[in-house]
Formats: sequence, C-alpha cells, structure tokens
Amino acid sequence: MRKMCFFIMILLLVACNPHAAQPNATPSIKVAAAADLTHAFKEVGEQFKKETGIDVTFIFGSSGQLAEQIKQGAPFDMFASANVAYVDELIRDRVALEQTKNIYAFGRIGLAVKEGVAVTSLQDLLKQEVKKVAIANPDHAPYGLAAKQALIKSDIWEQVKPKLVYGKNIADTLAYVESGNVEVAIVALALMKDHHLPFYLIDEHMHEPIRQAVVVVKTTKHEKEAREFLTFLKGPIGTSIMKKYGFIIPEEE
Repeated sequence: MRKMCFFIMILLLVACNPHAAQPNATPSIKVAAAADLTHAFKEVGEQFKKETGIDVTFIFGSSGQLAEQIKQGAPFDMFASANVAYVDELIRDRVALEQTKNIYAFGRIGLAVKEGVAVTSLQDLLKQEVKKVAIANPDHAPYGLAAKQALIKSDIWEQVKPKLVYGKNIADTLAYVESGNVEVAIVALALMKDHHLPFYLIDEHMHEPIRQAVVVVKTTKHEKEAREFLTFLKGPIGTSIMKKYGFIIPEEE
C-alpha cells in the first residue's frame, strides 16, 4: 500500500511540473515583423530551424501597430520593422535593447497592376480607367509612407488622393488588387516574387530610403535565441534569402 501511495505521489509531482513533463521542449521565439517580410521571413525561419532547432513564430502586421502592441506589453521576443524609426522609438521608451538594433535591409516599392489595365508608371495613375489605387496606411505603415512620398514627388498626390484606398499593412494592400477591387496597388517588391500580376518598380529616388531595422524586446525570456536569429538573418544564408526577395543588404549600398 505504501509503495502504491509513493508511486501515485510521484505521478502527481511529474504532472504538476511542466519542466519535468517536457524535459526536451523545443526552444522557440516570437517575432513581430512588418508585413513586407511575410514570404522572406518564413523562408528564413525554416532555414534557421534546420540550422539551430529553434522554432520561430512570426506575427506579421504594420510596423507602427506592432510597435504599439510591444509598448503595451505584447509577448514578443523580437521586432523587425520596415522603418528604423519605430525601432528607435521602442529604444527611447526603454522597451527594446539598444545594443541589438541592426539595419538588416532596404526595401523597394512598385506598382502591382490588375490584369488588362494599361499602367506602367506613376503618371499612369491619372488615367480615367484607373478608378481606385491602394496604398498601405502611411500613418503607421512605412511602405505606405514611401508610396505617399513618391506620389507627392511625382506631383500627382492631390489628383490621385480621391482614388486612394488604404490597407492596414502592405500585405492587406496587395490583397485589394489581387481581388480586383482596385486597378493598382503600390506594394513591396518583396511580396511580388513569382506573383502573377504585372509589377513595375518605382525609382528608389522618388521616396526616402526604406531602412528596415530589427531589435530584441527588453522583456524577452529568450534573449539568447533571439540574438541567434539576428546573427542568422545577417549571415550568409539569411542575406541570400533576403536578396532573393528583392531586398538590398546594407553592406552592398
């Protein structure tokens, strides 16, 4: 009887101790990432796991909204922004580790065009057949801000403004033209690899550089793993994947 009671007690102790129940739990990190990184980061994450065994969960959205979530205590380990300004903001607010800040890429924008619509340049947005143009909300999406800057520099902002439809982020913006609800969307080059829609790059001098930065969140309980991901992203495999999706690596500037 005593042996039976002892055995039951051991089972209860193991059941109540998650570390004992899962001694070989796979390490993992959560990365809040700008929507333009959706395809590239998924591939980077897969290769990173193969190399290190560390799982990466990505939460994609607009950089500004993700930054606000981090300020409010969202349980992310890292933040990959499409604009270094949001990373600097988190560092000023002391919710990110300054020594981990890194400019990992520069992005490009272009025109994703609905099939059959004769648009190849920004000036073509003035055509009567172009009823709606989608851009990401420039108030919190860096690629949307770059789109607005390009329209202003082209001196067509006021004419195009009544046609604008605003996406929550750059992936949401691309969905507008994919569904046929707009004739044109100004989106990230990184989302257009192997895409069926016609796409025309916008001259990078038409907007401020899209300087994309990454940083480790101060409250992370997985700083070691987060730093490993950053090292991998900046290493030969990570940079090769990023270049494949059209990103410019800073060292090559």
